[in-house]
Amino acid sequence: MSTFKTNAAVGLREDLTDMIYDISPTETPFMSSVGKTKATATFHEWQTDSLAAVNTGNAAVEGDDASSATLAPTTRLGNYTQIVQKTISVSGTLDVVNKAGRKSEKAYQLAKASAELKRDMEAICLSNQARAAGSSSVARKLGSVLSWIKTNTSKGTGGADPTTIGASARTDGTVRAFTEAQLKDVIAKVFDQGGSPKILMVGSGLKQKASTFAGIAGQRFNVTGMKPSTIIGAADIYVSDFGNVSIVPNRFMRARDALVLDPEYAALAYLRPFVTNELAKTGDSEKTQLLAEFTLEMRNEAAHGGVFDLDAAL
Repeated sequence: MSTFKTNAAVGLREDLTDMIYDISPTETPFMSSVGKTKATATFHEWQTDSLAAVNTGNAAVEGDDASSATLAPTTRLGNYTQIVQKTISVSGTLDVVNKAGRKSEKAYQLAKASAELKRDMEAICLSNQARAAGSSSVARKLGSVLSWIKTNTSKGTGGADPTTIGASARTDGTVRAFTEAQLKDVIAKVFDQGGSPKILMVGSGLKQKASTFAGIAGQRFNVTGMKPSTIIGAADIYVSDFGNVSIVPNRFMRARDALVLDPEYAALAYLRPFVTNELAKTGDSEKTQLLAEFTLEMRNEAAHGGVFDLDAAL
């Protein structure tokens, strides 16, 4: 007797699950940790100041006149706003046909574009980019984190800090191994400037390297009986001489950089927060632009530091 099988049948319904699986990372640790403020011009400015150096010879003679005033002006800094955008275009037919995993194609594509813009913004902030005023034909660009950090750094041979903070990019040097001594040196420099570093932000390779730092103690679990054991292979907090520093991995920064940050002294300044612009119809489709205009406000670069020119494989 011949059996009728599926490979010969016609009209079988497809088995397509009503889900869309996307593992693309969307976490933006830098943007999530720093502050948020408002910009009102394409060149956003702020001021920094510092106290006079400590004077151990500060002793006045009884009855003398007051000393001459020793006042100093504040320092005025600024950064250009940068426009980031994504545009989607969805045909009228695609938006109404029955689809798996989403009801509205336009809403789905806008959600994707929003996540992609955030990733772009995170990577821009952590790139080696100097600010640029732009022109009628050239886009404005913000000065990234690396263009601002100058006072508290450790770098490889040939590496150089920005000549003018915000306006110059870093010069990369010869890569070297990441060591605890380098990290301790930079944290101490930040402390001596008056800062209180809270975060060590690194890529995946340097995160694993930081987890191998010996420190002054090892952590162990005592396992008794048939209980499962735990292998401790990662460090999330570095207890420095000057406070706890959270080790935060970031997928969107350069693999060669280790940033020592105090989020209190950095912020994103938005001239235009995320907006959607419905573009003119030119046919049977809907075109939508998603846009934001922002800059990095590095409130005081001496509150931050960096260990640069690193190779996690060394």
